Amino acid sequence: MSDAVEKAEQAVRAAETDTAAVQLAMAAMELAKLATQQQAQAPAATCQHDHHNTRRSAGEWIGIACAVCVGSVGLAFASLALAILGGVGAIVVLVLRDMWRDMHKGR
Repeated sequence: MSDAVEKAEQAVRAAETDTAAVQLAMAAMELAKLATQQQAQAPAATCQHDHHNTRRSAGEWIGIACAVCVGSVGLAFASLALAILGGVGAIVVLVLRDMWRDMHKGR
Protein backbone atom coordinates (compact mmCIF):
# COMPACT_ATOMS: atom_id res chain seq x y z
CA MET A 1 0.00 0.00 0.00
CA SER A 2 2.89 2.38 0.68
CA ASP A 3 4.03 2.08 -3.00
CA ALA A 4 0.66 3.40 -4.13
CA VAL A 5 0.86 6.22 -1.60
CA GLU A 6 4.35 7.20 -2.81
CA LYS A 7 3.29 7.11 -6.47
CA ALA A 8 0.29 9.31 -5.74
CA GLU A 9 2.47 11.70 -3.78
CA GLN A 10 4.91 11.99 -6.71
CA ALA A 11 2.04 12.64 -9.12
CA VAL A 12 0.70 15.40 -6.91
CA ARG A 13 4.13 17.03 -6.60
CA ALA A 14 4.55 16.89 -10.37
CA ALA A 15 1.48 19.06 -10.90
CA GLU A 16 2.35 22.47 -12.40
CA THR A 17 -0.04 24.62 -10.39
CA ASP A 18 -0.30 24.75 -6.61
CA THR A 19 -4.07 25.02 -6.28
CA ALA A 20 -6.24 24.29 -3.28
CA ALA A 21 -7.05 20.85 -4.68
CA VAL A 22 -3.35 20.02 -4.87
CA GLN A 23 -2.82 21.25 -1.31
CA LEU A 24 -5.69 19.07 -0.12
CA ALA A 25 -4.25 16.11 -1.99
CA MET A 26 -0.83 16.69 -0.37
CA ALA A 27 -2.43 16.87 3.06
CA ALA A 28 -4.32 13.65 2.38
CA MET A 29 -1.07 11.95 1.31
CA GLU A 30 0.66 13.05 4.51
CA LEU A 31 -2.24 11.78 6.59
CA ALA A 32 -2.16 8.45 4.76
CA LYS A 33 1.57 8.17 5.43
CA LEU A 34 1.10 8.89 9.11
CA ALA A 35 -1.73 6.39 9.36
CA THR A 36 0.34 3.61 7.77
CA GLN A 37 3.28 4.40 10.04
CA GLN A 38 1.10 4.32 13.14
CA GLN A 39 -0.47 1.03 12.11
CA ALA A 40 2.97 -0.48 11.60
CA GLN A 41 4.16 0.79 15.00
CA ALA A 42 1.08 -0.27 16.97
CA PRO A 43 1.63 -3.63 18.67
CA ALA A 44 -0.88 -6.37 18.04
CA ALA A 45 -3.54 -6.56 20.71
CA THR A 46 -2.95 -9.58 22.87
CA CYS A 47 -5.36 -11.19 25.24
CA GLN A 48 -4.17 -11.14 28.84
CA HIS A 49 -6.60 -13.67 30.27
CA ASP A 50 -6.54 -17.42 30.06
CA HIS A 51 -8.81 -19.10 27.51
CA HIS A 52 -9.22 -22.44 29.24
CA ASN A 53 -12.37 -24.48 29.19
CA THR A 54 -14.98 -22.53 31.19
CA ARG A 55 -17.49 -25.37 31.54
CA ARG A 56 -18.35 -26.34 35.10
CA SER A 57 -17.51 -29.77 36.39
CA ALA A 58 -20.01 -32.13 37.98
CA GLY A 59 -18.61 -31.34 41.44
CA GLU A 60 -19.23 -27.65 40.96
CA TRP A 61 -22.82 -28.29 39.87
CA ILE A 62 -23.39 -30.51 42.92
CA GLY A 63 -21.98 -27.76 45.14
CA ILE A 64 -24.26 -25.17 43.54
CA ALA A 65 -27.26 -27.48 43.96
CA CYS A 66 -26.44 -28.04 47.64
CA ALA A 67 -26.08 -24.30 48.23
CA VAL A 68 -29.46 -23.66 46.59
CA CYS A 69 -31.04 -26.44 48.64
CA VAL A 70 -29.66 -25.13 51.94
CA GLY A 71 -30.74 -21.61 51.02
CA SER A 72 -34.25 -22.82 50.20
CA VAL A 73 -34.56 -24.65 53.51
CA GLY A 74 -33.36 -21.55 55.33
CA LEU A 75 -35.89 -19.41 53.48
CA ALA A 76 -38.65 -21.89 54.36
CA PHE A 77 -37.75 -21.77 58.06
CA ALA A 78 -37.66 -17.96 57.98
CA SER A 79 -41.10 -17.87 56.35
CA LEU A 80 -42.45 -20.28 58.94
CA ALA A 81 -41.01 -18.17 61.75
CA LEU A 82 -42.67 -15.04 60.33
CA ALA A 83 -46.00 -16.84 60.06
CA ILE A 84 -45.80 -18.00 63.70
CA LEU A 85 -44.79 -14.52 64.81
CA GLY A 86 -47.76 -13.04 62.96
CA GLY A 87 -50.16 -15.52 64.57
CA VAL A 88 -48.79 -14.87 68.04
CA GLY A 89 -49.01 -11.14 67.43
CA ALA A 90 -52.66 -11.43 66.39
CA ILE A 91 -53.51 -13.47 69.50
CA VAL A 92 -51.78 -10.92 71.75
CA VAL A 93 -53.70 -8.07 70.12
CA LEU A 94 -57.03 -9.89 70.56
CA VAL A 95 -56.32 -10.67 74.22
CA LEU A 96 -55.30 -7.09 74.93
CA ARG A 97 -58.44 -5.80 73.19
CA ASP A 98 -60.65 -8.05 75.32
CA MET A 99 -58.85 -6.91 78.47
CA TRP A 100 -59.34 -3.29 77.42
CA ARG A 101 -63.08 -3.87 76.90
CA ASP A 102 -63.42 -5.62 80.26
CA MET A 103 -61.65 -2.76 82.04
CA HIS A 104 -63.91 -0.16 80.47
CA LYS A 105 -67.15 -2.10 81.15
CA GLY A 106 -66.51 -2.00 84.88
CA ARG A 107 -66.51 1.80 85.05
